[in-house]
Order: sequence, then structure tokens, then C-alpha cells
Amino acid sequence: MIESIRLDPLSGRLARLSASGVYFGTSSWKYPGWLGSLYTRDRYIWRGRFSSTRFERLCLSEYGETFKTVCVDAAYYTFPTERGVRELGALVPDEFRFAFKVTGDITIKRFPALDRFGTRAGRENENFLNPRLFTDAFLAPCAALGPKLGLVLFEFSRFQPGEFGRGREFVERLEAFLAQLPAGVRYGVEIRNATFLHPEYFETLARHGVAHVFNSWNEMPPVTEQMHLAEGLPTAPFTAARFLLKPGRTYADAVQRFSPYDRIQEPYAEGVEAGVRLAQRGLQSSVQRPAFLYVNNRFEGNAPQTIRRMLDGLEDGATPGA
Repeated sequence: MIESIRLDPLSGRLARLSASGVYFGTSSWKYPGWLGSLYTRDRYIWRGRFSSTRFERLCLSEYGETFKTVCVDAAYYTFPTERGVRELGALVPDEFRFAFKVTGDITIKRFPALDRFGTRAGRENENFLNPRLFTDAFLAPCAALGPKLGLVLFEFSRFQPGEFGRGREFVERLEAFLAQLPAGVRYGVEIRNATFLHPEYFETLARHGVAHVFNSWNEMPPVTEQMHLAEGLPTAPFTAARFLLKPGRTYADAVQRFSPYDRIQEPYAEGVEAGVRLAQRGLQSSVQRPAFLYVNNRFEGNAPQTIRRMLDGLEDGATPGA
């Protein structure tokens, strides 16, 4: 039975899972390294040549023929517009669900000394956790997606001691912010300070029905350890996770090792197993608890193939609809 399921197209396996509330997708989608496996080169030929512009503009439509969700990482760098959001929504079917990463103007405490921040580089962010700016400049455009908006994700890069000396200080700011957010939206919080993973943090999220986003990242404990820390402290009626890097590996190293992301180059069995376990939670619950699970190319080298490995592991234990 399992072998016959694995012969099914990836799209069929993902469709069955999404019907049960478990969504597997990737972080971003515009990767030429997926041509020939996920994407069909001929669809992006213009005047006899492959068009990168055409590919980047339209490949989400082909992506949506297989996957039922994606994380829009680009929203972290600039506020979305209603027009842009509507254009994305028009490329995918009705059952598709987007996760949007909140723009850094809301989640950055002090702007890094990078050229892209211009005169703000190195300065304190006066709009850090500004609920009105979030609601007006970020959430309002995203609302144009209607039910296709599956998750709004607040990613907080690792705070330095001069920003928050203790996790409690961050939790206090987060509490005040979450209390002012509009209801009716799935929110998730992703942090990069391992020492902030204490009961007060999880309890704060629980008071507002916000998910801790389990994340595999350089300086964070493995997802399995995060799951252990959160055991008995469910914070939301849904699950969210992002598999981005193997702990201990820097982003720059992963880019150098894995580009152009056309195949898995370094399997990470513990990380894949964590994805399986999180999906099983959603499937085995007596009340449907949606799960939004996203994989990045920098995790093993090729996100779609990592997801296939997670599905294989999931189907070894429990097959939805079987």
C-alpha cells in the first residue's frame, strides 16, 4: 500500500494531506534549480529563449499545481501591496494557502549596518512592534487574499544583549503587541534566541492563540528539542514550522554548499523526522489542527525533495485516507 502511494505524483500526496489540514510547502519558489524536476522549462520560453523574467513572474502558477502552500519570504524586505497580493492570489487555486513573513520594519529592533537600510543602518527602529503600522501597512494588503491567507509569521532575528538583555523583556514587549492585533488571523512567532524558549514565552503566546514557529536554524536547538520544551504548552489551535538550516551551519555556508539547489546534497535525518512528527500531530488529533510546514533549500539542498522525504516518513507511519 505504501509503495503504491509513493508512486503517486507528489501533487496527489500533498492534496490528500492538505484536505486533512496538513500543508507542506517551501520558503519562496523562484528557483531555476528546480527546472526539470518541479518546473517545466518549455513553459517559460519567449521568442525562442528561456526568459528569467517570465519564469519569476509566472512559475508560482506551476508551483501551485503541486503544492498547496508557500511562504512569501519577500514580504520581509518590503511591505506588500494590495495589487501585488492580488496578483499572487490569482496564480493559484482556491484551496491554496499563503504564509507571509512580516516586514522587518516591524520585527527588527535595531537595523543592521547594511547598505539596504540606508540612513537607518545601525539605528534603533522606532516602529519595532508597532501594531498600527502592522495593521495598516502589512495586514490590510494581505487581507485581499481572503481565505488564501493561511498564516502571518513574525520572524525575529537573534537579538543582541544591548537590545534585550533577558527573554522576559522581549516577552513583555511581545505581550503588549499581541494584545492589539486584529482577531481572525493565524499568527506565528519565530525567534532566534534559544534562551528565550522559557515557559513565560509559551504562556504569552497561548494567551493570544499565537503559534510558536518551530524553526531549524543555526543557533537554535533542533526542532525536536523545541518540541520537547513546548510539550504540554500548546499555544495555538494550529502548528507552524520552518526547516531553514541545520543547527550549527551558517546561512552563507549553506548557500555556498548547496547552490543551485537542484538536488539534496546533505541529508539531515533528525530534521526530516521532526517534520514527520509535526505532521502526525495534525493528522492524529481528534479535532483538526492545521499544520503549516515550510522547507528551505538551505536545509538539505533541495526543498521539494526534502518534502518528499518527509512524506515518505509520514506514510510509513500513518497514511491519511488509508
